[in-house]
Amino acid sequence: MPAERDPADRPELPPEHPALLAPSAGRLIVVDLQAKLLPHIEDGARVAGRATLLIRGARALGVEVRATEQAPDKLGPTVEPVAGALAEASTEPAAKTTFGAAAAVKLTEAISDRRHQAVLCGVETHVCVAQTALELMSAGYAVHVAADACGSRRTRDHEIALARLTAEGATVTSAEAVLFEWCRSAKHPAFAALRDLVKTA
Repeated sequence: MPAERDPADRPELPPEHPALLAPSAGRLIVVDLQAKLLPHIEDGARVAGRATLLIRGARALGVEVRATEQAPDKLGPTVEPVAGALAEASTEPAAKTTFGAAAAVKLTEAISDRRHQAVLCGVETHVCVAQTALELMSAGYAVHVAADACGSRRTRDHEIALARLTAEGATVTSAEAVLFEWCRSAKHPAFAALRDLVKTA
């Protein structure tokens, strides 16, 4: 009779908590990281850097990426390095004039497929990100907000928005937490690429 394998050697993952993010269930939504907005955002360079990390990690893990630009004729294009990461992910930002982004990225319809989780990053937390989150929750999405990849002109507005979204049922998290939830295991084929991205972010 063969010896029972050590549980640590089993490739299977344990049952998933329903709040855990899964690549097959998720979308990353990048909101309005634009040239005329970012210079006014508190620690805007950090916000752009964490959003870039999310986009590149999503691409490595096969997570769908969508993005928006608010009135780009007035507020300019998406900033680098975010624009470059979106191009690598074959994502063209959708122009919008509404503050909420759900319609622009075509996610206002009721969920009819497996992709029922949405991770948000971008600016401003208390305006476009918050309204997008509420729209997506109304459509049935489980919304996760990567707080370190979001920002507002004033820190207090950012903090109040995160508290409000938590009260409304969104999950406030971080860019790195999102990526390692999507990955789940050091045996994932994309783990080495993900580890390198995090190290250099």
